[in-house]
Amino acid sequence: MLILTRRPGESLYVGEDIKIKVLSVQGKQIKLGLEVPEDMTVYREEVYLKIKEQNQQAAELSSQDVLAVSELWRRKEDS
Repeated sequence: MLILTRRPGESLYVGEDIKIKVLSVQGKQIKLGLEVPEDMTVYREEVYLKIKEQNQQAAELSSQDVLAVSELWRRKEDS
């Protein structure tokens, strides 16, 4: 992990397109300003991890799912 020290009003760049600016520090809370391309999505970590978990669950196929789909296809072909 890269660790940098910045004060309020100071910024850093990630690549050429992403600017992160320290807006304020109040106790244990830090406010950051992010300038990112419009087409880039930014998530808080807890939201990102939840989305990742749900995507993994959706991608997993159980044998019952496969059997249910094959049964539906068989019924459709029989009718």
